[in-house]
Amino acid sequence: MRNKTFRIVLLFLALALAGFLIYKLTAKSSPKEPEAAGGAAKAPTRGGGRGTLSDAYIVKPVKLDQAIEASGTLQANEEIEVKPEISGRITGLYFKEGTQVAKGALLVKIYDEDLKAQLQKLQLQQQLAKTTLERQENLLKINGISRQDVDVTRNQVSAYDADIAYTRTQLQKTELRAPFSGRLGLRNVSLGAIVAPTTIITTLQQIDPLKVDFSIPEKYRTIVKQGDAVMFRAAGDTNTFKGSIYARDPQVDVATRTIRIRAMVPNPGTLLPGTFARVTIFLKDMPDAIMVPSQAVIPGTRDKTVIVADSGKAKFVIVETGIRDENNVQITSGLNIGDTVITTGIMQLRAGMPIKYNKVQ
Repeated sequence: MRNKTFRIVLLFLALALAGFLIYKLTAKSSPKEPEAAGGAAKAPTRGGGRGTLSDAYIVKPVKLDQAIEASGTLQANEEIEVKPEISGRITGLYFKEGTQVAKGALLVKIYDEDLKAQLQKLQLQQQLAKTTLERQENLLKINGISRQDVDVTRNQVSAYDADIAYTRTQLQKTELRAPFSGRLGLRNVSLGAIVAPTTIITTLQQIDPLKVDFSIPEKYRTIVKQGDAVMFRAAGDTNTFKGSIYARDPQVDVATRTIRIRAMVPNPGTLLPGTFARVTIFLKDMPDAIMVPSQAVIPGTRDKTVIVADSGKAKFVIVETGIRDENNVQITSGLNIGDTVITTGIMQLRAGMPIKYNKVQ
């Protein structure tokens, strides 16, 4: 048994020795790895250690043909709700819905017989007071009556004058007339209806010309002037209409930071008050503007900046922007004519970093 164990141990030792010899022979015969493979871990530096080459834009004045677009609403030149000033029963309707009426045309008549009777009574009482006054004045000449009695009667005559004038005014309120020429709306009452001062009988609108109200940003307050032309298109109409600005609100809306503008436009007959309008104003006498490529402006949480090449180094400048077009943005403050603005590679640059650039016009 001991001999058998000894033989097994010798066999394992022989196998181990044979494996070691085979490994050594294989290591000596296999080729060495190329030296370049070991050097692959060393990444070459970009551009041989030189900085990124950027493109730059030289700021120059640009003639700016600017147009402002705004949403507007068409308004009637004049518009009222026809309401009675007094309560009463309608005895006459003298208009047709949706028709044109002239200024002063009688539209509605309210019952007035009670007022006519009251006016007649006052006129008779006044006439009697005048006769009494004449007699008292004759008596006063011969000292047959006191001056106080004469004054009381004279005041009574004057009081009747006031009552008569008031009653005539009430009679005028029983007739509703058109205060201006325009087109009537739909009728809301019928003959014989009892109406009150809150009753809307119909509407009256002057629709030629029309007004168009719209708002523009406050920064254009010194550019848009009275008399400037406006172009607009109305919803549902492919035609372009023209008008002119005649008034603007004297204050800026603090909520929207806009100014309300009103223009007057002729109505060819197809436009209606209340219609949505897309308004365009072509600004004239605009000063030359500074425009830079849009990609040069770096947006921030509070400010917008651009990178300027200053003596070969990157300088960050805070700017304010204006209008935009397809490729460029207007700079309203922060840059001067002749400044060199970096347009590419701006994310790799830091303030004070040396910079090389190609000028792009």
